[in-house]
Order: sequence, then structure tokens, then C-alpha cells
Amino acid sequence: MSAYFERLDSDRYRPTIHAGGAWNAAEIHFSPLGGLVVHAIDLHRAAQAPDGQQPDGQQPDSKQLGRISFDILGFLAAEDCTIRVETIRPGRTIELVEASVAIAGRTAVLARAWFIDVVDTTSVAGGEPEALPGPDALTRWPMDDTWPGGYIDSLEVRPLRPPVPGRATAWLGTDTRLVAGEIASPHASFITLVDTANGIAVRQPPTSWLYPNLDLTIHLYRQPEGSWVGLDTTVTFGPAGHGLTSSVLHDTSGPVGRAEQILTIRPPR
Repeated sequence: MSAYFERLDSDRYRPTIHAGGAWNAAEIHFSPLGGLVVHAIDLHRAAQAPDGQQPDGQQPDSKQLGRISFDILGFLAAEDCTIRVETIRPGRTIELVEASVAIAGRTAVLARAWFIDVVDTTSVAGGEPEALPGPDALTRWPMDDTWPGGYIDSLEVRPLRPPVPGRATAWLGTDTRLVAGEIASPHASFITLVDTANGIAVRQPPTSWLYPNLDLTIHLYRQPEGSWVGLDTTVTFGPAGHGLTSSVLHDTSGPVGRAEQILTIRPPR
């Protein structure tokens, strides 16, 4: 099975052709790199709690990912990545983990993830948007008509209706594994596809304007399941070179959270 990354050692990974960027062929697309960071965080947390126990001997960790934010510090060269992870706020009910990605000798991505203890709140749950119709009856959309790159080629995109400038609702799936020979968690696999949101609701052709995102922040009020990611996405361009891509996130059971991406908008050089 194809994969976005191959492991080199305990904290180093090599991108494959399937991780190739959409803005630049010599760049890693951030979407699979974001999933790789979450995978590294998962492995770090598991190592901190061997045999399902907390380091202090308490019961198995029931905390779940509630938020992860990524800051993209510059060009993501398609070279080996070193990911370092540290728990900076341990706790029994909340935990904050920080990760950094180094590429070509410099820090390229910083991430922070909050994990929150599980409590039964089904009796008061509510307020989420309506679920999307599922992907099974939908037709594939050739996203590579708009965007190049190995990552885009790896996707299956099924829109609920034809996208219009700045607005799209679509399901995304892939048969590509995150790391060769490794099983990723459901939330890492889900997050692997979320950064694609900035490319499905194109407000202007990428040949006319550049609008890469500087960050990605994901909030989850339910843990995603299954192999499909639903993106209900709106792209807004402001009048002074700033933009925002906002998405309601879904799995096939319903909405799970939101994602936001700040954009820097500029004409091609």
C-alpha cells in the first residue's frame, strides 16, 4: 500500500511522492504533514503511559484530542522531517502537548494539542449543525484539474454539488497510508485530509492569485471515525491581503468540529 511518509528512525520521516505539494512540486503538502504530527504526538503519549497506565500509576488515560493548532513557519521542503514532541502541561483531566517539525535544519512547523478527559455528557449534548448526506451516491470530482501535486493525486473528492467560488461541500477519502507499515489513529487519519479545505472552495484560480494558509486550527467536540472526511467550507478574502478558510468538519455519522485557516493573499510574482 502506498504511503505519504516512510519512517527513517524514531523521530525522522521521509516524504514520498504522494505528499507532494500543490503550490510547489518541491514542497510537502501540509495536509499529510499535519496528520504525521498528530501520529507522532499519539506515539509520544503512548510511550509516556506504558501498558495503558499513566506515569503516576492512575487508571488508563481516557483523554481525547480536543484541539490542535499548527503554525506553518515557511517553505515545507520535500526533504526528511524530524518531529520532536514534549508534554508541557501534564494532568489527570487536561493535557497540553507541543510538537515541532524541523526540515533542512530549521523549524518549519510548531503545533500544540489539548487533550481533554472523557465525561458522559450525552444528556446535555446538542447545538451541532445538521449532518451531511453521505458520500456513497456522489460522483468523483477531478480536483487535479485545478491543483497539481502528488497529494492531490492521492485523493478521492466527492462534492455534494458543484463547487462555486469560495464555497464547497465535499467528502474526501484516500487509500494512501499515513506512514508506511504503521497504523494511524482515527483522529490522525482524519486530520491528514483537513488542510485540503483551502483547495476545495477556490475563490480565485491559483494561477491568478496565491493564497497559502499560515496556520490550521482544528477543534473537535466529537472524535472522528471512519475513512471519509466531510468538509463544509467557506473561503473569505478581505480587502487587505488577508483571508480565512472556515470549515465544519464531518464524518459519516455527523459533524465533529471546525477548522480555521488564515490566508495570506497576493498576486503571483
